[in-house]
Amino acid sequence: MKFLRFLGNEILLGTLIALLSVFTAVASYQGSIADSKQNEHEVKAMQELNDGNAEYLSANQFIVYDYTMYDGWYTTDSEDKAAYYEASYSEELQNAIAANPDDPFGEDYYNAMYATANDYWTDSDADFETAGQWDNRGDGLQLVMLIMALGLAFAAWSSLLKDESNMRLLFAALAIITFVVGLVLYLGVPVVAA
Repeated sequence: MKFLRFLGNEILLGTLIALLSVFTAVASYQGSIADSKQNEHEVKAMQELNDGNAEYLSANQFIVYDYTMYDGWYTTDSEDKAAYYEASYSEELQNAIAANPDDPFGEDYYNAMYATANDYWTDSDADFETAGQWDNRGDGLQLVMLIMALGLAFAAWSSLLKDESNMRLLFAALAIITFVVGLVLYLGVPVVAA
């Protein structure tokens, strides 16, 4: 038991309190940064999702307009009216007619019309994924902070007890264990690629 008396050493306990305090503060600070980054990417993802939805609705309106102009061109009996309708086509429809005059409203046309909306949705998905990664990092750092704060409490209680107390040794040992566990968990916290 005398061998374990070094756990009750004032310098060891003071060092433990300092290290646990620093690591608790670092984990807390990095956790708040992770939460901020998560929020930032979620807001950006929601904006992109909304923009994608707006672009999708806009593309639908242009598609209806293209169908209307194409139907007008198809049913007209006047060259002047036909020229008017053709001039009113969207660029995507003009490209689709040039590529496939027999089926201008094929898959390529729709892909072109929805390209902007799809780009927004792809960016939104990527930002939601990044927000999830920041969330995982923040959760890991919160666990580290909890473990380190628990160790800090053990070290603080240990320093308040008398040198002869077995509880002092127990609390000091628990403080060391929580410090090591917290350090291992800290090193295992997922990193988010920039």
